[in-house]
Amino acid sequence: MVTIAVDAMGGDHAPDAIVEGAAQASLSSQVNLLLVGDQTVLRRLLARHPHHPDRIDIVHASAVVGMDAKPQEALRTHPDASILVATRLLESGQADALVSAGNTGACILAAAQHLSRIPGIRRTALAAVYPTERRHGPQGDPFALILDVGATLDATAEDLVRFALMGSAYAQVISRNPRPRVALLSNGEEAIKGSPEIVAAHARLSAHPQLNFMGNVEGVDIPRGTADVIVCNGFVGNIVLKMLEGMAEVVEEIARYAMERKVLWKVGMILLSRGISRVLELTDWEAYGGAPLLGFEKVVIKAHGRSGPRAMRNAIKVAAKAVRGNLCNEIAAGVRLLEASSDSSSGGSG
Repeated sequence: MVTIAVDAMGGDHAPDAIVEGAAQASLSSQVNLLLVGDQTVLRRLLARHPHHPDRIDIVHASAVVGMDAKPQEALRTHPDASILVATRLLESGQADALVSAGNTGACILAAAQHLSRIPGIRRTALAAVYPTERRHGPQGDPFALILDVGATLDATAEDLVRFALMGSAYAQVISRNPRPRVALLSNGEEAIKGSPEIVAAHARLSAHPQLNFMGNVEGVDIPRGTADVIVCNGFVGNIVLKMLEGMAEVVEEIARYAMERKVLWKVGMILLSRGISRVLELTDWEAYGGAPLLGFEKVVIKAHGRSGPRAMRNAIKVAAKAVRGNLCNEIAAGVRLLEASSDSSSGGSG
């Protein structure tokens, strides 16, 4: 079975929600779990929830990286922090994947310190899963992928091409979409639109035989689900991600405000309730659980900081699915094919 290290102390609702989600996953998924954190606390919490005792072990870690901590300083001063202990379990082969809802910067830095990158990958990418109005792939997945959203702020054209490869491989493995539509996020659909890096990446992706590249898309295409995988640098992607999260919060706030006010507004909200329920369903990120940190030779899933038990259970399922689908090997194969194609083109032109 797949073994997953879970940073039980990371997250806004840790460790309670993390432990409860892991307990649920032990009953519903064929996985072994290593809960990393304060041993005394985790044992007490685990005893409160139904779980499969043979599928959960506790690995002690004496420190925690806070959600608002400065990642580099926190990791340096707390070598026994739960995220570092969990990452070392992955490095040593005692775990096949890592799931954390903790400090994003600390998660990325811990992975960079202890995990090897896939050969040919210069920069890793933190991907984010977001809901769309359109279903993706033969199984009708309501979620699409955007990367990078914060691991690499400035990306070269070559980085963007590799982000596209990694995102496509992830969509194939997790969404079981054999031909995910890949696009670059730009300020216009034309091939000449965008930064020099976007323009150069467009030319290279257009000539790539392995990818189903559809060209550029604009911001308006993101919630529509025009593409299955959208590629950008981490600076742009992080802004887009926060905007998408804000949209869901605004819809909920408007609905709550209206229901508390005039009778006429309440009637209107009742009439619109089906549509609002649909919007909230589309923006239910807990249904997906987590998103990948791509480019390393091991699977790392970053769950949302606000993850509750359901989100953690689903993040663990995603991690197991990525391992069983040989995600990292699929990305490595794609990079090798890309480099072989580039070498062939260079040789032909010389």
